[in-house]
Amino acid sequence: MSQTRIKKDDQVLVISGKDKGKRGSVLRILPTVNRVVVEGVNMVTRHVKAQQGVAQTGMVQGEAPVSLSNVMLIDPETGNAGRSGQKVLEDGTKVRVVKSGKRS
Repeated sequence: MSQTRIKKDDQVLVISGKDKGKRGSVLRILPTVNRVVVEGVNMVTRHVKAQQGVAQTGMVQGEAPVSLSNVMLIDPETGNAGRSGQKVLEDGTKVRVVKSGKRS
């Protein structure tokens, strides 16, 4: 199982692919396959057949996973995207920080 530096509800920037430049919130992490589901990114249409217990049928749009390597963490304070790292504070706690800035 791989360790990811991006967590659920983080704001991320898509840096490659058809949705390059889009920003969104992380809905789900799939760490075993190194993929992430981002709100409003990589939208796909599925044809859902009517079944008992299915709320919506017909052509349903939803997000599909994208590779973790195609997204960058956005610093909530500055709004810039960059690589994430860890910093140890004086009291010994670890916090995530955005190392380098990419403006967009």
